[in-house]
Amino acid sequence: MTTAPRLVNIGRAVAVVLGLTTFGFLFVHGSWRADNLFLVPDLIICALLVVAAVLPVAAAGPALVFAFGMSAGVFTTATAAYAVRGEVGIATLIGVAVSALMAWLLVAHRPGSRAA
Repeated sequence: MTTAPRLVNIGRAVAVVLGLTTFGFLFVHGSWRADNLFLVPDLIICALLVVAAVLPVAAAGPALVFAFGMSAGVFTTATAAYAVRGEVGIATLIGVAVSALMAWLLVAHRPGSRAA
């Protein structure tokens, strides 16, 4: 069973925006450094989000769920890292919310899903 094509298209748009924004964030905030523990995970989620967004509809649904799930994990860890330092990472907090919401929507709106 597949996710509704309209929701997949919304997921594609969100994935591209989130992936490119995260990539841009690396440059704007000076995060493109070898000592940045999140550089490689950020690059991986950027690639996953953009690649999932360009796949055909049948493959894009599951790929987007995977990419948004991975993004939620990376952003959750980054948000926790900010919290440990006594800071609030608004951008990562938004990333967690968007990623988790999109993953849930893509799963919940599959025909026969009980996630709703």
